[in-house]
Amino acid sequence: MNKQTIYEHIVHILQETFDIEATRITPEARLYDDLDIDSIDAVDLIVQLKPLVGKRLNAEAFKSVRTIQEVVDALYQLVNEETPVT
Repeated sequence: MNKQTIYEHIVHILQETFDIEATRITPEARLYDDLDIDSIDAVDLIVQLKPLVGKRLNAEAFKSVRTIQEVVDALYQLVNEETPVT
């Protein structure tokens, strides 16, 4: 999965779930400051992103993200992580 696909999925979620206008959603948009996403909304966003990556998402991994692009980058890294062989 590439970053563009992840970005488009995030945009769709933000529009449908949080009723955010498409014009406000850019890679540089800050979740809290520009899009008014609070901590409860952020948890909802993470829950909705879980099926996209097919893995459990740790909320701690997203504490430092501030922009849409940082969310995309974090998800891309999770999706493309090597699963350890046991």
